Amino acid sequence: MGAAAGGGFPQWNCWCRCCRVARTDPEAAWPRTQSSVAISRDGQRWFLLNASPDVREQLARLPSNGEPSGSRHVPIEGVLLTDAEIDHSLGIVLLREAQYLPLYATTAVRAVLDNDSRILSMARAFGDVPWTELPLGAPIDLPHRNGVSSGLSVEAVVVPGAPPRFASKAAAGHTVALIVRESHGGRVCAFAPGCGGVTPALRERFAEADVLLFDGTFWKDDELATVGITTRTAREMDHLPIAGPGGSLEALATLPCPYRVYTHINNTNPILLEQSSERAAVAQAGWTVGYDGLHMVI
Repeated sequence: MGAAAGGGFPQWNCWCRCCRVARTDPEAAWPRTQSSVAISRDGQRWFLLNASPDVREQLARLPSNGEPSGSRHVPIEGVLLTDAEIDHSLGIVLLREAQYLPLYATTAVRAVLDNDSRILSMARAFGDVPWTELPLGAPIDLPHRNGVSSGLSVEAVVVPGAPPRFASKAAAGHTVALIVRESHGGRVCAFAPGCGGVTPALRERFAEADVLLFDGTFWKDDELATVGITTRTAREMDHLPIAGPGGSLEALATLPCPYRVYTHINNTNPILLEQSSERAAVAQAGWTVGYDGLHMVI
C-alpha cells in the first residue's frame, strides 16, 4: 500500500537530494506514501498490516471487486500493528467510519495506544474497535469480521528496537515483526518495517517466508548526519542500515525467500532514486525497493 517512512516521500519540509528530485522529476524518484501492507487470500477481504496516516489514499487503490450491494462497504477485516508509532497507527482514527474495526496488537502496543497516544480512545468514540492480543511467539487465527476463518494466522515476533519516544514505559513486545501464514498451503509473509538488528533466531524465522518486507529506512548508519539533519545514527534510532558491515544486505544475504522487499524507506535514502548506484546494488542483491501499489501473488 505504501513504502515510505514517517512523513512520506517527498517529505513536506525536506529539501534533501532525494526530495528535490522527487519534486522536480517524479519519474526519477517515485513519490511514496507511508509504510503499510494489505494482505488477502481472496482479493476481496483485506487485513491491514499497520494503518498509516495515508490510509484513505491507500485504500482507494485496493481492487473494487464490483459494486457493493449496500450503501456502506468495509473491505478491511482487521488491522494488525507492529508497534504504536504514529506513522503506523494514526490511520486507525482515520478509519473511524468503519464503525466496527477489529484490532490486533501486543499488550505493550495496546498500552501505548490507550495511555500515551490516546488513539484507541479517539477511535472508540466513533465505533467499536475490539482488541485481540497478539501473544509473543505464538500464532493465532485471523477470522473475518463475521467470525468465519480467513484461512490466515499471524504470529508476533519480537525484534530489536525501542518503544515510541512518547511511550511512558517500555515493555516486552513494543516492537514486533508479523509472520502471516496461510493455513492451507503454508505460504508465509513476514513484515518487519522497523528492526534494529537481525539475530540468528530472527533470521531463522525470516527464512520461512515466501515474501519478506523488511526495514529499509536508511542506506547507511550515518545517513542523517551526512545530510546535516541530526547526529543520531540509524542504529541509535533502532533501524538496521542497508549497507555496511552487519547491514541488512549482508545480514540477510543468504535468505532463501524468493521475494525480498525494502519498505519504510526514509526520504533521505538514495535507493529511492531510480538510477542511483545504491538502487542498483540492492537490485543486484535480489531485493525490490518497495513502492505504492506493489502487488505480489504467492
